[in-house]
Amino acid sequence: MKNSEMKNVTIVIDGLTGGGAERVMLSLAAEMVKQGHSVMLLSLGNRCDYVIPEGIDVHFLFDDKASKVDRFWRIKDSVNKLEAWFTNNNKPNNPFHLVLSNLDRSNNLLAQSNVENVYYIIHNSVEEELQRQKKLGPFAYWYLLASKKNLSGKNLISVSKGIEREIVQGSIITPNSIRTIYNPFDLEDIQQQALQGNSEIPQEPYIIHVGRLAKQKRHDILFAALAQASTDAKLVLLCNKPDKALKLARKYGVAQRLILPGFQENPYNWIKQAKALVLSSDYEGFGNVLVEAIALGTKVLSTACPHGPDEILTSNLADFLVPRRDVKALAKVLDRVLVTDFELNEAEILSKVRASDIAKQYLNLITS
Repeated sequence: MKNSEMKNVTIVIDGLTGGGAERVMLSLAAEMVKQGHSVMLLSLGNRCDYVIPEGIDVHFLFDDKASKVDRFWRIKDSVNKLEAWFTNNNKPNNPFHLVLSNLDRSNNLLAQSNVENVYYIIHNSVEEELQRQKKLGPFAYWYLLASKKNLSGKNLISVSKGIEREIVQGSIITPNSIRTIYNPFDLEDIQQQALQGNSEIPQEPYIIHVGRLAKQKRHDILFAALAQASTDAKLVLLCNKPDKALKLARKYGVAQRLILPGFQENPYNWIKQAKALVLSSDYEGFGNVLVEAIALGTKVLSTACPHGPDEILTSNLADFLVPRRDVKALAKVLDRVLVTDFELNEAEILSKVRASDIAKQYLNLITS
C-alpha cells in the first residue's frame, strides 16, 4: 500500500459524548483527513458533545442514545441495520479499506456482522473492567464478559503495551492478532488550544484532575490525599457530574477547595495554567491527560495503575508514580511535585505519540 493513495476509513463508536475514546478517535480521524484520506465516523447513539473537525463525515445509526442495541432481543435487528448502513455507504470502486471499532456496543454489533476489514481497539484493561462489573450484579457481569469474549478470533489494537500483555497472558480473549498502537496526539494543536483565553480560569494556584466522575477514577482517594497534603492549592475538577463530586468532597472536608467548571470542550488552557495534574485512577487504558499535561509543560503525578502511566512516566518522571489506593503516598508525592523542577519537553513519550505517526501506523494495517 502506498500511503499517498486515498483510503476510505470508517470509525465506529458507541457515542460521541465526553470521554477518552471519543476524543482519541476524533484526533485520529482529523489526522487521517489531513493526510488526504476519507474518514466516516459512525456513532451508534445520536448525541454529540464535540465540535467535529472539518472534513470528517459523521453519521448516527440510531435515533436515541442506543444503550440497549446489543441486547439479545434487539441485536439481530441492530446488526441488520449496521450491515445496511455499510452496504449503502460502500462504493464498489472505492470500498472501505479499514474499519475501526470502539467500545462494547460497537464491538458486539460488528463482531456478529459481515463487515470486513475490522480492527477492534481496546481502550481499557479488560480484567479491571470485569472486576468492577462484578459489583453491579451477575447480569451486568455476564453482559460484559460475553462482550469481551466476542473479540476472540478478531484483530485487536491495544492502546498500551500493558493491555496487550494482559490479553495475551490471560484467558478471556484469544485474538487472531493483537498489536499496540499508542493514542494519537496533535501536540502542536494542543499547545495552540492552550493559549486560548478563558476568564473562568482562576488566577490563584491550583492543581487539576481531568476525568469523568466514575469509581475507576478514584476521586475518593484524590480527596483524601488532598486533605492530608500540606499544600493549600485549590483543586480544579473537569468532570461530568460536578454536583456529585462536591457531595463526595464534603465527606473528606475538602469541598471548599474545589473549583468545578464542569466538562470543558477545551481543557488545555486549564491544564497549562495548573501547578500540576494528578491522576488517581485504579486503572487506565493509557492515561491521555498525562501526555497532554507533559506536552503543555505541566507537572504530573499518577497512580502506578494498570495500564499506561508507567509507559508515559519514564526516566526521571517515574519518581512521580505512586501505588494506587495509597492515600498517604499520593499526598506526599503531591506535595513533592509542587516544589520539584524538572524538564518536560524532552520526555520520551512525546516522540512516540505524534498523531501523524500514529495515523500512519493505523493506515499500515491496510493490506490491499
